[in-house]
Order: sequence, then structure tokens, then C-alpha cells
Amino acid sequence: MNRREDHPPQCLPRRRKAALGVHARTPGANMTSTLKATCSALSMLLGLMLTPAADAETLRCNGHSATEGDSRLSVLYKCGEPLLKDNYCAPVYAAHSLQPLPDGVLGVLVPCVAVEEWLYDRGPGQLMATVRFRSGTVRSISYGRTPR
Repeated sequence: MNRREDHPPQCLPRRRKAALGVHARTPGANMTSTLKATCSALSMLLGLMLTPAADAETLRCNGHSATEGDSRLSVLYKCGEPLLKDNYCAPVYAAHSLQPLPDGVLGVLVPCVAVEEWLYDRGPGQLMATVRFRSGTVRSISYGRTPR
């Protein structure tokens, strides 16, 4: 056996270290890179924690803002008469289930939830706005090219 193979990597010549895939490192270099990675991860986490939560959608019209929680009367005052109105009965779901209640049970035991949607055309180059009401208050405002 060759005597060079019996020695630890730091005793080998540079060419031999490169051939074996052993790279010379300065003392503490591994610690510095670990510290940098940890600081980077902590700063990203802190940045995510300090970022404010997304605000609810608003509908800007005639210098006013209609937001979630506004009444129908308030939206009508701020934005005027909508282009279209639609009323429907949303299905009621059983507790802890993703299945809607059957129609027979729905009509007898549990009333449906009345939902009203108003569609606003905000003008050329703007997306259509759909305002969804439940129990007389704005529950959501969504934007799209066509009504849903």
C-alpha cells in the first residue's frame, strides 16, 4: 500500500486533494456559512410575520368605497343601481360535513340562506364587480371579466 493513502487528507499534496474531492477549508468557514444561512432564514421569517394580512376587497365608485359588512342600502347609496341583480337560495350544509342537506330536509327543517348578487359594470378597461350579500350585508366582492 502506498504511504500517501495512509495519511489524512490534510497531509496530501494539493493535486491529490483535488483528485480525491477534498478541498482545503479555512477554520470557521463552515460555521460562518451556517450563521449566514440562519440569519437569512430568520430575516425572511421576520419579514413574513411583519407583513400585514391582505385586506378585504373593496368596490370604489363615485368617490366612495363599498366594503364587506356594508348594508344593501349603503352600497346602493355609494354605487348606485347595479347593472344586474340575482337572488338565489344557497344550500345549507350539515355541521361537520361537506354534503348539502337534501331538498326535502332543507325545506322542512332548515331554511335556505338567501343570497343576493349585484353586478356592476365599472366602465371600459375595468373588470366587472360582483357584490354578494348574505343576510342583507356584503359578504364578498369579486372581480372578473364575466359574472360567475
